[in-house]
Amino acid sequence: MSATGGWFGAEGFLRVMKYIFVTGGVVSSLGKGLTAASLGTLLEQRGLRVLLQKFDPYLNVDPGTMSPYQHGEVYVLEDGSETDLDLGHYERFTNSPLTRRNSLTAGRIYEEVLRKERRGDYLGATVQVIPHVTDEIKFRIKGAGQHADCDVIITEIGGTTGDIEGLPFLEALRQFALEVGADNALFIHVTLLPYIKAAGELKSKPTQQSVAKLREIGIQPQILVCRSEHPVEDDVKRKLSMFCNVPLEAVIEEQDVAYTIYEVPLTLQRQHMDDLVCKHLRLDLPPADMRDWQVMVDRVIAPKHQVNIAVVGKYIEHQDAYKSIYEALTHSGAANDAGVNLHKVDAEDIEAEGAGKFLAGMDGVLIPGGFGSRGVEGKIQAAQFARENNIPYLGLCLGMQIAAIEFARNVCGLRDAHSTEFNAGTPHPVIALLDEQRQVTAKGGTMRLGSYCCQLAADSRARAAYGVDTVSERHRHRYEFNGAYRSLMVERGLTIAGTYTDKDLVEIIENPSHPWFVACQFHPEFQSKPNRPHPLFREFVKAALVNHEQKL
Repeated sequence: MSATGGWFGAEGFLRVMKYIFVTGGVVSSLGKGLTAASLGTLLEQRGLRVLLQKFDPYLNVDPGTMSPYQHGEVYVLEDGSETDLDLGHYERFTNSPLTRRNSLTAGRIYEEVLRKERRGDYLGATVQVIPHVTDEIKFRIKGAGQHADCDVIITEIGGTTGDIEGLPFLEALRQFALEVGADNALFIHVTLLPYIKAAGELKSKPTQQSVAKLREIGIQPQILVCRSEHPVEDDVKRKLSMFCNVPLEAVIEEQDVAYTIYEVPLTLQRQHMDDLVCKHLRLDLPPADMRDWQVMVDRVIAPKHQVNIAVVGKYIEHQDAYKSIYEALTHSGAANDAGVNLHKVDAEDIEAEGAGKFLAGMDGVLIPGGFGSRGVEGKIQAAQFARENNIPYLGLCLGMQIAAIEFARNVCGLRDAHSTEFNAGTPHPVIALLDEQRQVTAKGGTMRLGSYCCQLAADSRARAAYGVDTVSERHRHRYEFNGAYRSLMVERGLTIAGTYTDKDLVEIIENPSHPWFVACQFHPEFQSKPNRPHPLFREFVKAALVNHEQKL
């Protein structure tokens, strides 16, 4: 890797890094991250090493303190970074090696600029958005490539063109593209074509205005990706080509996919989007081989079997709150040639009406992570129902703690057992605050975060699923299984199937008398991929399928 961001190829001469910037227009939540990830998939299959990164213009330092209602799930990287859910798309769709350098917010940029100002780095200069903030953004673009072995960096800019907080980022991209040269930078603008039902047609004017806004800033997109609920007719494409100054073949239709998001790379390939990218960036590469990807998509679309999985949570009404869990279930369904029918159950509804109404007939029950006391008793009832009715159960983070509380109450006879997170005065704190968390007062970035090793117990279901003795999994929590209750629970039939041996912390619990009851303190969903589903999810869906067929 060179100091200027280039890299030396096998031929021995300097090859220049290529940069792709993905912006969004008209409205938010268009799927810029999915588009960036899908393009990354295609470029990887053409032989390139791809790195993706996300720039969010909001002033939070990271999304770690945000409610799932604000921004969906918080996705955790191996190094413990709390990031936007789009980085989950990046990791699922590509082999991009992601670290904290790949997630950047305006809050982090301003924090760094002000830190440098206080330290005297600017030598008495008046600190301004241009050049100081924009220089810091450009430094992060270039720095990401210097710390990774890659050929192409795809940078997604969060928000919508025209947002006031996004202007410094767009200005930085304009400057950066000018510095690296036209052959080395490409702008892709993802926008919306709204359908006016009364008129019976798609409208291109919002997209024209969005591109005009970009051009005012000094950015001309080379590719236009048009999100739509309906097919985009040729006359609409011609109009967009003319008024947005984009070649006709570079107006890409990205209609809502019928079955699964994993169709998107195939849809873009059929429209030669990756060919356009390679042509603009002067990359002479073979076509992407997407045959294995197509096989995976076919299994998702037309599975031989069906299973019903209940996900019992507190953010159920927000579709992105458990995004990685839903995707991991899709991956595992494909691996088992089974369609996973998700039944999203609000834990508070179980509290009000009982678990049987919502979980009877389910083939599997999954309880995800979460914070706060709302809905906790409903989750405990769900875990009890799954245990007593031999329904395969998978508990994740809080879902593991819930399983421990339920077992302590109803098997060990500790009627008032609880977590000190929800009841500080419980006489039986089977879940308690980590020792190192007791003096922590700040909320952001202070939990147990990132990857930790887990030693698996021989003859455990977890060991059989993974096929190895030690694994590394990602964490995001403050509370733990209380070791003081470990011997009692083991005596009453619980298995400690995984431990973090450095501190002798319980990581996985199992109920060996149950067909499949496994709960883990970590978040396995963050390491599941379409063609490589996570072992615990894969075996959970497999157990649910067995349960389904036995009932039939």
